[in-house]
Amino acid sequence: MQSVGEAFSLAISLVLSGDPDLLEIVLLSLRVSLTATIVAAAIGLPLGALIAISRFRGRNVLLILMNALMGLPPVVVGLLVYIHFSRAGPLGFLGLLYTPTVMIIAQTILITPIVAALSRQVLEDLHAEYAEQFRSLCLGRWQSVQALLWDARYSLLTVGLAGFGRAVAEVGAVIIVGGNIDHLTRVMTTAIALETSKGDLPLALALGIILMTIALGVNAAVQAVRLTALRQAYV
Repeated sequence: MQSVGEAFSLAISLVLSGDPDLLEIVLLSLRVSLTATIVAAAIGLPLGALIAISRFRGRNVLLILMNALMGLPPVVVGLLVYIHFSRAGPLGFLGLLYTPTVMIIAQTILITPIVAALSRQVLEDLHAEYAEQFRSLCLGRWQSVQALLWDARYSLLTVGLAGFGRAVAEVGAVIIVGGNIDHLTRVMTTAIALETSKGDLPLALALGIILMTIALGVNAAVQAVRLTALRQAYV
């Protein structure tokens, strides 16, 4: 096994050289996580907004459930998705097990409650300010949802960021439904776990460096967009 210094040196070399295997793993990770985040946002944001403006019996129970689902155990989600998409499962005929598609489905199930619960809180506070104005304009429920989502779009970037962070760091669910198959379903987190167990620290560290860089880059981009929007609002 290499020393830590040698492992870091080789990891940096792998990153700078654009190793094909490394690039393939990174691109698949981004494709799976970004797709899952977009799908989760398309479901979770309208759902969060709808719950934010609605008042009905059992709402508090639903809020408790939504908040609880934010902590869904990834391995449990992976197991449930595996059961449904295995050959003996009800969706086995689709043949999606051990493909990137089923990995996207598992990640979407994991992060949709996060997006819905966080957006509900943001939009409920905003709706408290706009409720009278919406009533005076006689806006319908879906018109109110659209108005809230548009007005809070920059704040909701942080919600999307939270979902993406959970998706890109996920390992339990994707390794169960994806199988960590080389050149097919191997993503950064599963590759890090595998290479560490094999003692290949340079590749594991290279993937870890890229994963941290992506996380920092996405955070910086979101922050830049929000700051730009705030500056324009005050001009």
